[in-house]
Amino acid sequence: MSRNRKGKKVRTVPIGLGILVFIIAFSVGVISKIVIQPSWAKRYSVEWNDEIGTLLSDLSYGDKEANKFDLYLPKDDSKENYGLVVYLHAGGFTSGDKAGDREMLVWLCSKGYVTAGINYTLRTDENSASVLSQSNEIKTAIPVVIEEAEKAGYHIDKMTMAGGSAGHCLAMIYTYRDGADAPVPVVFTFGAVGPSCFYQEDWGIYGLDQNDEACAGMFSVMAGTEITEQDIRDGSYLEKVKPISATEWISNNPVPSVVAYGKYDKVQPYLGSLRLKATLEENNVDFRYFELPHSGHGLQNDNAIQRQWMEAVEEYLDKYMPVQ
Repeated sequence: MSRNRKGKKVRTVPIGLGILVFIIAFSVGVISKIVIQPSWAKRYSVEWNDEIGTLLSDLSYGDKEANKFDLYLPKDDSKENYGLVVYLHAGGFTSGDKAGDREMLVWLCSKGYVTAGINYTLRTDENSASVLSQSNEIKTAIPVVIEEAEKAGYHIDKMTMAGGSAGHCLAMIYTYRDGADAPVPVVFTFGAVGPSCFYQEDWGIYGLDQNDEACAGMFSVMAGTEITEQDIRDGSYLEKVKPISATEWISNNPVPSVVAYGKYDKVQPYLGSLRLKATLEENNVDFRYFELPHSGHGLQNDNAIQRQWMEAVEEYLDKYMPVQ
């Protein structure tokens, strides 16, 4: 497709191609999100009941249909301060729901944290939602989540951002890009298999490293702005994807982090996770990076390391956001 502008022929990016790749590739996230199955995982599974706390469902944080969140409040409401853990759902930015993380949210609430699952507008054929717009919705939601907790009598003095896959990506973006301006300090972030950056050469899993046209289309959809083939060729696309590239913001807010990635991930690029690791090291962040050498996006083949990852999450929660 082309058009003439002042006599010059200018090639346009086939955005439809990017949307198609985006939806097909990342919708895998919802079925490959981390599922804890081994016997040791029973300690992280708690049945919700009134003795654990109170659930406030489908609270609004904006005008869009998806702008809802669930708030889990621990039974003990006598403490002076509480830590908040936000856990964002997987689904490849195109599907999923906060209800899918109920087990994680209940377990965290049973430990004494206020917890929240937040929905965000998903990318569909009918809308132009992007990773950028979704990250901005999360940014809008956080002050409302804290305000609702305060109304219920739970004063929040610090918080942790977390998630899986797409949710991990959004949690990292909020932590590193927006966390310095958060209503309360973001003291910890954890998650798994979330895309952390968008370098063309890393995205060979979809052939984007060899196809400027496809790369421009897909990155345009994800970044919510037009990226041309010329942008890809001359490297100027990196500035356009920076708002959704968590790795690029770590120096702004070098928060302690625990992450896990599968070496054979075919949904998000393993090479990008190595950039995340290197950047955490360069910024002297207190972090743990777990590589699962036999696993893909679901982290399904390395149970021992997956257990170490969850134990590290507990360790860091106790260290940076202890329940008093």
